[in-house]
Amino acid sequence: MLCKLSFKNIKKSIKDYAIYFFTLIVGVAIFYVFNALDSQTIMMNVSKSTQEIIELMMTMLSSVSVFVSFILGFLIIYASRFLIKRRKREFGVYLTLGMSKRKISLILFFETLFIGILSLFVGLGLGVVISQVMSLVVANMFEANLTKFTFVFSLDAFFKTIIYFSIMYLIVMIFNTVSVGKCKLIDLLNDAKKSEKIKLKNPYLCIIIFILSSITLGRAYYIVTHDFLTLQDVEDIMIPIVMGVVSTFLIFWSLSGLILRIVKSLKNYYYKGLNSFTLRQFSNKINTTVLSTTIICLMLFVTICLLSSCLTMKNSMNANIKSLSPADAMFSQNMNMEKYYDKFRDYGYNDEQIKNSSFTAKEMFELFDFDITSYFRDYIEVNTYATEDLTMNHTLGSRLEEIRTNFPFLAYDTMESIMKISDYNKVARFYGKEEYTLNSDEYIIVADFKSMVKIRNLALENGETINLFGHLLKPKYKSCQDGFLEMSSQHINTGIIVVSDEVVDEDYLVLNHLIGNYKTKDKEEIKRIEDSINELSNDERANSYLFPSGSTRLAIKEATVGLSAMVVFIGIYLGVIFLISSAAILGLKELSESSDNRERFIILRKIGTEEKMINKALFRQIAIVFLLPLILALIHSVFGIMFAVKILEVFGNDQLLPSIVATVVFLSLIYGGYFLITYCCSKNIIKERY
Repeated sequence: MLCKLSFKNIKKSIKDYAIYFFTLIVGVAIFYVFNALDSQTIMMNVSKSTQEIIELMMTMLSSVSVFVSFILGFLIIYASRFLIKRRKREFGVYLTLGMSKRKISLILFFETLFIGILSLFVGLGLGVVISQVMSLVVANMFEANLTKFTFVFSLDAFFKTIIYFSIMYLIVMIFNTVSVGKCKLIDLLNDAKKSEKIKLKNPYLCIIIFILSSITLGRAYYIVTHDFLTLQDVEDIMIPIVMGVVSTFLIFWSLSGLILRIVKSLKNYYYKGLNSFTLRQFSNKINTTVLSTTIICLMLFVTICLLSSCLTMKNSMNANIKSLSPADAMFSQNMNMEKYYDKFRDYGYNDEQIKNSSFTAKEMFELFDFDITSYFRDYIEVNTYATEDLTMNHTLGSRLEEIRTNFPFLAYDTMESIMKISDYNKVARFYGKEEYTLNSDEYIIVADFKSMVKIRNLALENGETINLFGHLLKPKYKSCQDGFLEMSSQHINTGIIVVSDEVVDEDYLVLNHLIGNYKTKDKEEIKRIEDSINELSNDERANSYLFPSGSTRLAIKEATVGLSAMVVFIGIYLGVIFLISSAAILGLKELSESSDNRERFIILRKIGTEEKMINKALFRQIAIVFLLPLILALIHSVFGIMFAVKILEVFGNDQLLPSIVATVVFLSLIYGGYFLITYCCSKNIIKERY
């Protein structure tokens, strides 16, 4: 009997449950899809290194899933609270008719169970379908070959989803039972007629708190954008975060006491149309929604920053592969290690390796009976030099103390990398970069890491001279020139001092570099060559001779694709969950409010108010609720993205604008979609008659 009644109640209230159903289904589907990624890789023919990256990604996604389950659990409990509130009058009628609270709890238990089971299995079905599409996305992202497309079902993800959501729903059922048990009959029958008692806060106190909160928030913005280099550990980063969270709460708290007073003082606006009614409707629950509005604002802020940053990182890294890895392979060999014996011993090299450090990279390959150049169609050899007499302390000159004060965490005693102009121009021709000319008394600094470029430019603008191997040199340019030596998918060149050939002392040679392009373009053949090279590092001769370190375009590409895919998947996973949770909470809250305020809208119709004006008032009421946390979240996001750009500076930020546009479109579709659905459902609710 109770089961039958529960089922009828669900059918009767299907419109009220629509957003709840939709959110749960999407949540379950997303949870399954991201936890099934490892099963989808079974059909892909990927390299061992790529498979290792995928395994690491799955480990991280599993950890993220635990956090996601807490977010979804909070959403379900929060939604259940509003749905119970929507049904309080109905429960009051049941009690009036003689039904016990235990039976009402059982009705609610069965309703929650039916909703949970239905949402779970519809979501799982949708997730299984979407995961097949995700297989193609994963394959494309990892540039894997799909040997043949087959239907893949992840039993592990299936059971993990069921277990996680079962635990969540068990907690929700307990919560619902306790909530009903505490209710009194008089409260159940009259709850819909109650408005929150509007306590007008002291306006002067609200203004003071608003100003202080804004100043604190501004200080937090300044720390993360201008004092970025002072944030060296978790404690330093937590300070502006805590300042931002507390300030956000206090801003909403102070606004809750000011909005009504401010608008009421604008009498021409307040008494225009149904503006007074809309404001009173919004103010009815404003005091109790400060905390939830704060949470939603912060979740929207995290969503915007996550999606923008992750997409920027992915797009920038993929774009960087061509420009920052212009050759097929680069191998570097340490030389003259005895000159800096103590330093190299600290790095873990043994005495024999240090002693036998007089071979170039090409010669070391030959020593290991491997003719690397036979695989190249063209190659170059260049050298870099270093001396303890030329560190950043010396190149920054008279600006050192000023720069050290502003950037105290830089390693100023690190030896600078030095190159001959002829060697650098070899690299520039090979990479397709700009070549330079120098007089014997000039130097240039080549760099592409923007933060270091700005610091070095302070000294170059000042015309700081350097003393190198007995030669006094002046800068040819007032700024760093764009360029690099080491291949990467990131802008990592903090500075190379390029000087005239006759200035360099060959005794200070520290690195020899062999850069080449393979004869073959076949990926599998290149993979075999590089696997053979990797095997040489395990040769027993490596105990006596230090084998060259290498970076190849293929390895960089695989690592880049793997890292960018990992970042994007985790970013989208969290971003979507945060976004739908925020929008769903607001949607359910407004549906509940519309249900409670239905009688007020009926009264408006009875006194002759046009339906168009009523709908406009409802639209504005819901728009205010959705826009209030979004506006502050967007302001937060401006500075949050500025902070993220500084962290991601090594990857470049050329792709920031497209990523922001994509995030805005995504936010508009999901958040805007929930807003429109909420408005349409609320409009239907206030049209109903008893």
